[in-house]
Amino acid sequence: MKALTEKQIKEKLKEFEGWDYQEGALHTIFEFDDFKEAFSAMTRIAFEAEKLQHHPEWSNVYNSLEIYLSTHDAEGVTEKDFELAKIIDELIG
Repeated sequence: MKALTEKQIKEKLKEFEGWDYQEGALHTIFEFDDFKEAFSAMTRIAFEAEKLQHHPEWSNVYNSLEIYLSTHDAEGVTEKDFELAKIIDELIG
């Protein structure tokens, strides 16, 4: 899979609310009511990421979930990252 150019990434990001391009990756932060909701969202994302064999870099502190998506094999952002971002948005709503 080939990495997208920065121009391609920024154009595609127009379709994604709350995501930006940061540190060579797609990036977002979600805030939930509490830890249980955040962890539940992470669990749902984990099942979908496993199906795609594409895993996010993420961190969780209490009710906050920060996500970075990039494709290490391609050394950048690929269509696969946008596919997972779309799935995440659908799961989180």
